[in-house]
Amino acid sequence: MDLGLSGKVALVTGSSRGIGRGVALALAAEGCDLVLTGRDQKALDEVAAAIHAKGRKAAVTALDLREDGAPANLIDAARRAFGQLDILVNNAGILRDKTLLKMDDAMFDVVVRVHLRGTFLCMQAAARHMAERGKGGRIINTSSVSGLMGNFGQANYSAAKAGIYGLTRTASMELKKYGITVNALAPVAVTRLTEDLPMIAALPNAKDLLAPEHIAPGALFLASDLAADVNGTVLAVEGPRMYLFKMIQTDAVTAKNGTEWTAQEIKERWAEIAGK
Repeated sequence: MDLGLSGKVALVTGSSRGIGRGVALALAAEGCDLVLTGRDQKALDEVAAAIHAKGRKAAVTALDLREDGAPANLIDAARRAFGQLDILVNNAGILRDKTLLKMDDAMFDVVVRVHLRGTFLCMQAAARHMAERGKGGRIINTSSVSGLMGNFGQANYSAAKAGIYGLTRTASMELKKYGITVNALAPVAVTRLTEDLPMIAALPNAKDLLAPEHIAPGALFLASDLAADVNGTVLAVEGPRMYLFKMIQTDAVTAKNGTEWTAQEIKERWAEIAGK
């Protein structure tokens, strides 16, 4: 089945290894040219060579999203290399895990800067180009189960990934009129960043079951014409399993006097409010 990706240009951040590498190669196999970025020039060159072997072009830009101006420079690199950008996959990330009481300001700030601020700035620059070009586009962000459900020892990462959820939802509403869809992936995979996490290490055959290559089909779908009517969703990919994350609202409960609550009534009717 034709995914409508042939001739498109995609930028994948954090594409030197793991999930980003797998997504970049999958997009190239479907006919995309790629802009690759990360901090490891040698690894990026190897991915570029693999893309060239598939008959597609790859432009390599080794930079750190923590640098001022880096996100906008990436979009400019895509325009210089290919004259356009159709797909953005925000995948770059780092970890600085520590429990809340032991985490210092710098550990919190750098994770939020890379994940949340980096996603925002890349998305903003890409969306401006896509809107000006007038041919729509696809933006795929990366959230996380840690951000949507919480995870011990990852307050900084969880905060950033939860922020990406809200960012994705709002951007999907604002950019719809330009024909730009904005969705997110919530991948569960064994990568350099996750292989030592207890939830991963405890799984038998985790490296095979949760190989990063399993994430690529979800990204391909969201980038393709098949997902033209999919917008504002968070698609979780966990090995062979997929599901959506959704924010839910329980049925509203009205105070007995019809005007205002007391703390005591909230306590008394907590199960009703919680929808139990």
